[in-house]
Parts: sequence; C-alpha cells; structure tokens
Amino acid sequence: MASAIKDQHEHTLAGPAICAGVGVHSGRRTRLSIRPAPAGTGIVFVRADVTDRDNRIPVAGDTVVDSRLNTVIANADGVRVATIEHLMAALVALGVSNAVIELDGEEVPIMDGSALPFVQLLDRAGFRRQETPQSYIEVIEPIEVIEGDKSARLVPCDRYEMRFEIDFASAVIGNQVVDFVVDEQTFRDEIMAARTFGFAHEVEALRQMGLARGGSLENAVVIDGDRILNDGGLRMEREFVRHKALDAIGDLFVLGAPLLARYEGVKGGHALNNKLVRELLANPSKWRVVTRVPKLAQSA
Repeated sequence: MASAIKDQHEHTLAGPAICAGVGVHSGRRTRLSIRPAPAGTGIVFVRADVTDRDNRIPVAGDTVVDSRLNTVIANADGVRVATIEHLMAALVALGVSNAVIELDGEEVPIMDGSALPFVQLLDRAGFRRQETPQSYIEVIEPIEVIEGDKSARLVPCDRYEMRFEIDFASAVIGNQVVDFVVDEQTFRDEIMAARTFGFAHEVEALRQMGLARGGSLENAVVIDGDRILNDGGLRMEREFVRHKALDAIGDLFVLGAPLLARYEGVKGGHALNNKLVRELLANPSKWRVVTRVPKLAQSA
C-alpha cells in the first residue's frame, strides 16, 4: 500500500474507485465513483444525474448548507450532496488532496456506517504522488464556539491532534473520551471502523422529518434503552466517541487542507463543527496556510 501523506506532497488516486450503496437519510441507492484529479483541484463532487444546471460542487467551508444530522454541501445553483463526512474523513486521513467524486444521486452511500469501506475502496485504487507540496491550515490563535454545555475549539499545535468527549444518559454510552494524533495509522487502527449510532425511539421522528429512511442495523449501532440491538454488539471499546471523532475529521476537511492544530470537542456534532469552520474562516488573523517541504528537497 502506498504511503499517501508522509512525504508532504499532494496525492490523488492511481485509478478510479467505484462503489454503490444506500443513502442513510434518503433511502435511495446511489452509485459513486472517486476519480483521480490534477494537483490543486481539491475535492469536487459532481452530480452525474443533474444535467440542466451546474452539477459541480467543489468542497469548501462556505458550501455547507445543512449540518443537523450530517454534512450537506451545495453550489450556487442549489445542487446538493449529503452525508459527505465519512468519505471526507477517509480522504484526509489517507492523504488524498485531489479527487473528483461522481455520484448519480443526492447522498453519499452510508455503506456500513463507518469510514472502513471507503478506506478499503481507496486502498484498492491506490495513490499517486503529485509534485505540489501539501498545504496545511496552521492555527496560530485559539478559535472556539460554545452552545450551552457543548463546545468545539481549535488551539495551536505543531501537528493534528484531536480530543472528543461525549456524555449520554444511556448506560450503554455514558461518558467517553478519546484523545489521539490524527494521522493515517491511528485512523486505520482506532477510528475508521467506528459506526454511526442512534436511539431506537428517535427513528420514527427522524423518518417523519424525511431523514433516516435508509438507516438499519446494517449501517448503524442502534440503542434501545440500555441495550444494543445489533448482533455482535460493538466493534471496539468506546466506539461511540470514536465515531464522533471520525465525523469531526470529515467535517473539518471541508476547509480543503489538513490542520496543524489540536481540536477539542465536547458533546458536539456536525452543526457545531461547521460553526467552528465558519468561525475560523471569519478570523483569518488566527490561522495561516503553510506548506512543509520535505527535508530531501530542502537539502537538494
């Protein structure tokens, strides 16, 4: 398997990666193709089923239009793509800077509710190094958003770190904390397989809102009172907070570059993560874009 991030150059895929699956909220089956892209492209979604207007949505911090239960992006023509966060987390963790993601529906397939299937898909396609040095967003002053007992902040750090804490009344979850360095190996070992989760009593309300139509025990951990309904239970210790961290990694990659910062989240989710993204963009004096040229190139 090729290393995608260690030499600090941009990378794309060596070939296309194709899959299909059901959208967790729409319930519709979608075919998705992740294709190589030139350096400097970033991550661009293309709605192949839209032909009467601009169907390209370059991912950026200001393209997020909904973050209630997932991350939804849209372009100026109102063309949308939903539930991008698990795929985005896989892309940034594996160091994929540039890719065009074509899909024939409005929602990225949920697969098994984690980032694992996307990592497997990207691994099969392989990675290709590009000549452009990788850019990073370096946070130089703290940035924070608070909503009641929920908070999310970025503080200066010479690498990408993450701490997430959740606290649920359910005995199945309770208080959980995860604290780690966001790099490829840690993502593979500790984060990528953690599945999304929800409570059985919330499902009907969500479906009345037009959400969770494709949700099932095949793609989410479902909790009923103090029981986990899935056969086999959890995949790992503290799977719930690990998945919240996975979401945050994907939500923050809408900025278009990996972070040099420490993210600290308490009880938050997609909406608070997006508020943090917007707070960062609104305060350009608190961060800067940097590139790190590999030592070999520096000494050449």
